[in-house]
Amino acid sequence: MPVPTLLPATQDDAPEVLVLQRCCWVTEAVANGTLDIPPLHEDLGDVRGWIGTAWVLRDGSRLIGGVRAALEGDAWHIGRLMVAPDRRGEGLGRLLLAHIESVAPQQVTRFALFTGAGSTANQALYERAGYRRTGTDGVVVHLEKPRPEEPDLH
Repeated sequence: MPVPTLLPATQDDAPEVLVLQRCCWVTEAVANGTLDIPPLHEDLGDVRGWIGTAWVLRDGSRLIGGVRAALEGDAWHIGRLMVAPDRRGEGLGRLLLAHIESVAPQQVTRFALFTGAGSTANQALYERAGYRRTGTDGVVVHLEKPRPEEPDLH
C-alpha cells in the first residue's frame, strides 16, 4: 500500500474536506448522543474560511484525512482531526496529530484540543500522544500537553 501524502490544504480541497468532515463527525454524534456538533453544521463557506490553516492527507487522489490548527496566545489549538472511517486503525490519526504539532510556530509552548466526552477512542489517542485532561463540562473534554523542549545543539 502506498504511503499517503500530507499536503497543505487549498481552497480546491474545501468541498472534499466538508464531505469527509460530515462523514467523520456522524460517528462522533452517535458516540456523544447529540447532533449539536459544530463540524456537522458548517457549510462550504465555513470550511473555506479556515482551510488555509489545515493539512490534508491523500492516498492518490482520495482525501482520507485532515487536521487544522490555529495560534491563540502561546497555544496551538488543534482541531478537525479526521480520518476516513474505512482507514481508521492505520495510525493516520497519530500521523496527522504529530504533523500538525511539528508545524506549530516557534512561540507555541503548549498544544490544546478538545473532543466529545463520549469520544473515548479520541481521548485514548490523545492521551497516548501525551495529552492530559485539563477540564470537562460533561459534554466536551479539554486536553493539553506542553511543547517538548528542543534540544540545545550548541
